Amino acid sequence: MSAVEAAIARANAERGGALIGYLPVGFPTLAESIEAAVAMAENGVDVIELGLPYSDPVMDGPAIQKATQTALSNGFRLQDGFDAVREITSRVAAPVVLMSYWNPIMQYGVDRFADELKAAGGAGIITPDLVSDEAADWIAASERTGLDRVFLAAPSSSDARLARAVEMSSGFVYAVSTMGITGARSDVDAAAKTLVARLRDAGSTSACVGLGISTAEQVREVLTYADGAIVGSVFVSALSTGGVEAVAKTAASLATGTLA
Repeated sequence: MSAVEAAIARANAERGGALIGYLPVGFPTLAESIEAAVAMAENGVDVIELGLPYSDPVMDGPAIQKATQTALSNGFRLQDGFDAVREITSRVAAPVVLMSYWNPIMQYGVDRFADELKAAGGAGIITPDLVSDEAADWIAASERTGLDRVFLAAPSSSDARLARAVEMSSGFVYAVSTMGITGARSDVDAAAKTLVARLRDAGSTSACVGLGISTAEQVREVLTYADGAIVGSVFVSALSTGGVEAVAKTAASLATGTLA
């Protein structure tokens, strides 16, 4: 069992389920993004998801796009991502996974990227625009290094594609709660519950739901049927308006939704 899967399983055994928190690296500065990630882990987040800024973030909503553009404007480099992982994992026990579009990894070199992430203490990668059928190089690199590979599953996915995502993912399967881009919503799409049920039928033992979750009540709702709730935009907004202290308070509030 990987560190990510173990953290999710432990959260489900001890509470109602796992809270996964997302923040982009380098926003508003590299140092502040590191402190914010540490604050999340110190206030109830079980797994940290760090987004690597990219110039064409097709899955990200306005809040995250604005933050990543700020990081890029400030001179973000991929090496900053590895440095952030190294610093965060030296200070907290929560495993850290990177979220990255595939092009930067391919340009950097898949094996080189995997080796440097492993050396920094990272646990794996979420690849939103890479399907398992086209991931032979990454599957080989992750098998060699022991890094988790998290593929996405959407409500529109066929049963065969869901089965493939379950088979090839490790750590967890990222169940996209609704069709569209990231961003806080008043209601988590009902399609998420159906999607997780389909993932269970395909053999998933670690399915986490993301996109649109922004309150403790929504976390609690999602955890009635999923293993983890993934929260992003609300953390980015908190960091934008209130700094690291606001991120800590937001994490503590959201973590109440994991209490059984």
